[in-house]
Amino acid sequence: MAYDRTKPLIVNKDMTVTAESEHADYERIRHELCRIAELVKLPGRLHTYRISPMSLWNALAAGMTYERVIQFLQLHSKWDVPAEVCRSIAKIMGRYGLIRLEEHDGELLLVADGTEFAERLADCPSIRSCLKERLGPNLFSVYPESRGKLKRELIREGYPAVDLAGYLRGEPLDIRLAERTADGRPFRLRDYQREAVDAFYDNGSRRGGSGLLVLPCGAGKTVIGIAAMARVGEACLILTSSGTSVRQWKREILDKTNLTEEQVGEYTGDRKEVRPVTIATYQILTHRPSTESDFSHMRLFQERQWGLIIYDEVHLLPAPVFRATAEIQATRRLGLTATLVREDGREEDVFSLVGPKRYDVPWKTLERQGWIAEVVCEEVRVPLPESERMRYLRAPARERHRIAGENPEKLRAVGRLLENHAGMPALVIGQYLRQLKAIAEAFGAPLVSGRMKQDEREEWYRRFREGRLPLLVVSKVANFALDLPDASLAIQVSGSFGSRQEEAQRLGRILRPKSGDNTAYFYTVVSADTREQDDAFRRQMFLLEQGYRYRIRDISGQAGEGRAETHHA
Repeated sequence: MAYDRTKPLIVNKDMTVTAESEHADYERIRHELCRIAELVKLPGRLHTYRISPMSLWNALAAGMTYERVIQFLQLHSKWDVPAEVCRSIAKIMGRYGLIRLEEHDGELLLVADGTEFAERLADCPSIRSCLKERLGPNLFSVYPESRGKLKRELIREGYPAVDLAGYLRGEPLDIRLAERTADGRPFRLRDYQREAVDAFYDNGSRRGGSGLLVLPCGAGKTVIGIAAMARVGEACLILTSSGTSVRQWKREILDKTNLTEEQVGEYTGDRKEVRPVTIATYQILTHRPSTESDFSHMRLFQERQWGLIIYDEVHLLPAPVFRATAEIQATRRLGLTATLVREDGREEDVFSLVGPKRYDVPWKTLERQGWIAEVVCEEVRVPLPESERMRYLRAPARERHRIAGENPEKLRAVGRLLENHAGMPALVIGQYLRQLKAIAEAFGAPLVSGRMKQDEREEWYRRFREGRLPLLVVSKVANFALDLPDASLAIQVSGSFGSRQEEAQRLGRILRPKSGDNTAYFYTVVSADTREQDDAFRRQMFLLEQGYRYRIRDISGQAGEGRAETHHA
C-alpha cells in the first residue's frame, strides 16, 4: 500500500478520517472535508471526522458525486483509501435517487429502481401505509397527504427519496427587490446571496424549491429569504424563533422590497394578522392551553394558499411543526440556518421534510472577503472557590452544572474583560437569571430576558443600536435571531451544557461587519476543572470545524491575572 507522509489525511476502515490540523494544506481542504464528513473529536492536533449517510446525501444534493468524493480522499490521504470504505461510500451514495416521487396527471407516484427493491419497499409496514396501490412492478400511487410521512419513513430505512413531484401555485404576490433602502442607500444582493437563491430555486424546476441554505449569522440570511420570496412571487409564510425576529423580518421586508405595511402581517402572542406575507413564531404555533389540547394555531398553515414557507433558524424547528411540515409537501419550503447541528438528532427529518442542503459557504471565506467580522475567540478559565468546590463535588450531575455556571469568580473575570475592551459595545450572555441579575447590577446595565415584555426588549435593543447603551446583559434570548450589528464584544458566562448550536448562535451576535477595524472578540468564561470545562470543549466543535481557534487563558490569581496559551483543541 502506497504511503505519502506529506499529505494531511488518514482514511480509516471505520469511515472516520483523521486530519492533521497543523498541516500546511489543512485550511485549504477543510471546507471540502466538512462537506462529506462531520467533525467528532479533537484530541490535540489530530482532528477526527466521520463520514455518515447524512453527510454524503447532503453532499450529493449540493452537487458532489461519488467520483469527486473518492478523488478528494485519495488525493489528500497518506495511505490508499481502504477498498471497503470506497464500497461503503458507493453503496450509501448509490441509494440517493433509487426512489423518486413524481406527479403525472394529478397523481402522486413513487418510482423505484428495480423490481426486487420495490418488493422490499412494499413489504415495509410504515411505507406500505403511505401507498394507495401498485400500478406496475416499480410503480406505486401515493396518498397525497402521506407525501411527507413517506419521505420520512424512507430516509429512516436508509433510502432518501428525490422529490420531483413539484409544487402547488400559491396566491400571486407582486414583490420586487428595492434598488434603494428606505434611507436612500443603494441595495443589491451580494454574489453569494444570489448564488444561494439560485441554488434553492433552480430556475423553478422540480429539483428546486425545497432545501436548506447554510450561512453564518451576520451574512444576511434574512436578505436571502426576501430574495427567494421575490423569486417565487407568491404568498409567503415565515416562521421564526422569537417576537424580536418577527419584527426584524418585517423591518427588512419593508426596507428592501416594494411591499407595504398592509401586506405584511405579524402572527404572535400580541397580534394575529394573516396577510400575503405573514411572519409567525414557532412558539405561537406550538402553544396550547394543556397537553391534551390541540395546537390551534397550526391552522395558520391552511389560512392562505402559501406559495413559499420559510423556516428561519431551521435548527430550532420544534417537533409539532415537523408533523405539520409533513402535511404541506406540495408547498415550496426554504430552511435558513447558520448550522445544521441539532442537539435532538433530527437532522434526517429536516433533510426529508424541509429539504437537503442546497448551499453553504465557509465562515472564514466570508470573513476574508469582509462580509462578516473577524473574531478572536478565547476561553477564560477561572477557579471555583473552595466553598463552592466542596458543594460541587457533593452535588448531583445537573446541579453541578449550575454551580459551575454560577461561579461567583466569573464576575471578576467579566469586569477585567470589560476593562480591557473599554468603549467597545458589549454583550454579556448567560443561562441563569440570578447570575445575570448580579452582573447587570454590578455594571449598571439592563438585563434583557424572556420575562421582559417584547416592547421593552425592543426599546433596550434600540438604545444599544443607537450607541446610547454600551453594555447589555442578555439571557438565552441571545441564542435566537438578534440584530445588534454594532456589538463587538460578547462574553458568555454560562450555557446549555455542550450545545454546539448555542455556541454558534452566540458568536453570531458579533459577526456583523464593523466599520474601521473589522474585529470582534468572543469570550467564554468557564469554571476550571469542572464539567463546564468539558462542555465548553464540545460547544466549540462546530466553530472549530469552521476554522476558528480558541485561545485558552487560565486565571489563577485573585486579581484576574493568568496564563495564556495557544489551544488547538
